[in-house]
Amino acid sequence: MHSTETNRLAPGLRNRHIQFLALGGTIGTGLFLGSAGVIRHTGPSMLLAYALVGMMIFLIMRFLGEMLVETPAANSFGYFATKYWGPFAGYFAGWNTVAQYVLCNMLEISAAGKFVQFWWPWIPQWETAAACLLAVSALNLASVRLFGETEFWFALLKIVAVLSMIGFGLYLVVSRYGQPDIGPSNLWAHGGFFPSGLRGLLMSTALVALSFGGIEIMGYAAAETDDPARVIPKAINQIVYRVLLFYVGSSLVLLMLFPWNRLVDHLLLGGGTYSASPFTLIFSELGSHFAANALNLVILSAVLSVYNGLTFASSRMLFGMARQGAAPAWLGHLDRRGVPVRAIAASTALTGVAVVLNYVAPHRVIELLIAMVTAALVLIWVSIVMTHLKFRRSVRRAGRRSVFPALFSPWSNYLCLAFLGLLVGALWVAEETRLSVMAIPLWLGALYVTWRLRVRNTREALS
Repeated sequence: MHSTETNRLAPGLRNRHIQFLALGGTIGTGLFLGSAGVIRHTGPSMLLAYALVGMMIFLIMRFLGEMLVETPAANSFGYFATKYWGPFAGYFAGWNTVAQYVLCNMLEISAAGKFVQFWWPWIPQWETAAACLLAVSALNLASVRLFGETEFWFALLKIVAVLSMIGFGLYLVVSRYGQPDIGPSNLWAHGGFFPSGLRGLLMSTALVALSFGGIEIMGYAAAETDDPARVIPKAINQIVYRVLLFYVGSSLVLLMLFPWNRLVDHLLLGGGTYSASPFTLIFSELGSHFAANALNLVILSAVLSVYNGLTFASSRMLFGMARQGAAPAWLGHLDRRGVPVRAIAASTALTGVAVVLNYVAPHRVIELLIAMVTAALVLIWVSIVMTHLKFRRSVRRAGRRSVFPALFSPWSNYLCLAFLGLLVGALWVAEETRLSVMAIPLWLGALYVTWRLRVRNTREALS
């Protein structure tokens, strides 16, 4: 082998890196900007929506965790889908995940432009997107350890900021801050806890699901940690507490600080788009401009953190697929530090399409990307649930016992599949997201055709 290459991903991530990768992947645009759409659809019952979707995600992560502890793999459930379900399942899981993470990266850098405009409205979104693209790509091309350290501090900043926001918000609720509209009564005084009924709650679940997109990145990091059997279970089991604290807790404070229906009126721009994060806007409306500016800075760093982590994840997926033969072989190259530089470059190039979209249609790009990301997320989670069912059957046939068994399987698998079906229904009912559901069969068909061509070409090369 040439001296400038290595054959193995560098094991540069430690326990604290994995813990914060799992956390960092769940606090970004979905919470800070996507929550505007959730409030609009469901009002105060968004608290229940976050709790319900959060529990589903916890179960799905336990499915993935059981497989990861047994076999840490660089391309995570793409590897497991191939092994336990079949070649096309693995091919689909791999490329769908790459597509979802690239779309999510495009969403994150597009949202970054929106948050920068909170301070400087004259800066075009595409310029901010381009700057973020270059900065995060350079970071990922550095060593794995540097990536882990950067993401650790990014995530730590988010944790401290959200906790501070919750604490300061509770202080404002108790003190009333000279505002008669502050208080727990906002949870029921403006149309009740379910102002849009059960339909509004179900409609909001699709947007809530977006908030949890990226949590699977610990699966890719598992191949680059020293002790996955100890680290992965610990990180996954803490998800339920994070959901309650960071999503339900922050949303509870947000809803008590300001009447939700007035907040929506302040957020909406022409065409149904949103002007800013509801978290920053609410502090600005209350007159706490320092808190609003500080929180907006943290939100911007949170977006960059998620983009950072998803670039890591998509590059590892491309690398793993290349080593399996499901992606071009040149993407399986590692430099002497164990960094998949070509896979990172490919992910960056695809994400760069967002810069063009933000130049051409800055007012619609975020809503379009949210719909596409959510549809791709549902497909990822379906593949994890189904692959885990196949994995469990394989384990039973072999007479083995799992080290980290998922909860209540297989019944929890079926429950998650039913819930994911509801998410697809919610995407279909909403006119602005219906296109993403219509794209699902087209995407599946395109992947099947390319897979068949790859199989045929491989057979011809061997004959």
